[in-house]
Amino acid sequence: MNLSLAGRVCVITGSSRGIGAAFAESFASEGCHVVINYLKNAEKAEILAEKLQKDYGVDCLAIQADVTNETDVKRLISMVIEEFDRIDIVVNNALHGYLFDPTERKWAWEVEWDDYQKQIDGSLKGTYLLSKYAIPHMKDMNFGRIINMTTNLLYRPIVPYHDYNTAKGAVMTYSQNLAADIGRFGITVNCIAPGLVFPTEASKRTKEEVKSVIVAETPLGRIARPEDITGTALYLASNWARFVTGQTIIVDGGYTMK
Repeated sequence: MNLSLAGRVCVITGSSRGIGAAFAESFASEGCHVVINYLKNAEKAEILAEKLQKDYGVDCLAIQADVTNETDVKRLISMVIEEFDRIDIVVNNALHGYLFDPTERKWAWEVEWDDYQKQIDGSLKGTYLLSKYAIPHMKDMNFGRIINMTTNLLYRPIVPYHDYNTAKGAVMTYSQNLAADIGRFGITVNCIAPGLVFPTEASKRTKEEVKSVIVAETPLGRIARPEDITGTALYLASNWARFVTGQTIIVDGGYTMK
């Protein structure tokens, strides 16, 4: 059995750079038509779309949308349907800007509710809105794959980024409930929980000593690169995972085991 992704339409939020861009290339390499969603990086998104079309012979569409804005999400979904007449896969990768800096993080008594709200909106609200408006189109086909990004810090909060970790925990719980509700329509919902991934914009301020500690405790002996995360997304989107739903797969080289 192959991955059977050729001809599928995949929407990836926050995919003009970093892990999202790696997702876009991996799906394109398997023959998927890819929608690159971005908030501000129009130039990077357009360059990536042109590259993927040229390299893999698939159709790629770059669409600006704030995934926390319902009007924007409705417009994004409408544009995808107008262009492709279907949505098979959604990868909810976008998040509100966050820098992982253990020395500058807020302690529990310093975190404001606005900090939580920003991350909840970026992670949970964006995931909720994309899923809400993609699901009716997936139901029509009796097929769909929703893949949501969380973090291994849910299981091993070596650095307690209170606002970020709490929001990602909400995404995991939302995903489990969603999986229970829409499995009857042939739609699976799963999460990927990476560890530290470098280089990305979010990880640029991670200190070398922190990386060294993580590497020392990681059985595979290194920090993940963006392309290390993509195989799990391809698996979850493929026929290989057709009976897998409501799960979270940790991708951190063995740093977290459960």
